[in-house]
Amino acid sequence: QVLLVESGGGLVQAGGSLRLSCADSGRTFSSYAMGWLRQAPGKEREFVAAISWNGVITDYVDSVKGRFTVSRDFAKNTMALQMNSLKPEDTAVYYCTASNSIGIMRDQHRGDYWGQGTQVTVSS
Repeated sequence: QVLLVESGGGLVQAGGSLRLSCADSGRTFSSYAMGWLRQAPGKEREFVAAISWNGVITDYVDSVKGRFTVSRDFAKNTMALQMNSLKPEDTAVYYCTASNSIGIMRDQHRGDYWGQGTQVTVSS
């Protein structure tokens, strides 16, 4: 079973940084690719970033490349999203997801398992 809990959202000024964390309290952390999706009010859900089951492969939406970094800590069963140089357009609810493949998260904007979401608000 995969149980995902996000933390680390909040309010930050444009240009600032936030670090999101996703903890998997299940016992199959290393079996899944993991990623982040986001959804802003009135907009469709969007893929943000993902990392493979072994942490070797990462993928990002073009709009966050060079600003966001996804990583996972197998000792702690956590995944993190370091967000730098934040922009107002990054404002959204961010969801941690787990899936059998990065492609599902990237192309279908969904995961097999979801966290509850954490709000990120970037003020201009």
